[in-house]
Amino acid sequence: MENPIHDLPSLFKQLGLAADQASIDAFISQHSPLPPECKLADAPFWDKAHAAFLREEILDDADWAEVVDQLNLLLRG
Repeated sequence: MENPIHDLPSLFKQLGLAADQASIDAFISQHSPLPPECKLADAPFWDKAHAAFLREEILDDADWAEVVDQLNLLLRG
C-alpha cells in the first residue's frame, strides 16, 4: 500500500490556513460537526476558492482527494 502523497498539514497550507497541529485541532473543533446533508465543499466557512479546490479534488479523485476525505471525516466527528 502506498503512502498518501499529502498529509493534513499540507492540505491546510494549500488552503492558506495555519497548519500546525494546534491550529488544525482548533479549526476542526470550531467547525464540527458538519451536518450530514452538507458536502464538505459546501460548508459555509469556505470561501469560493477553497470550495472549488475541495470540490475539484474529490470529483477528479486527484492527489489531494485522500486527505480531503480525511478532513471531511474529522469535521463530521
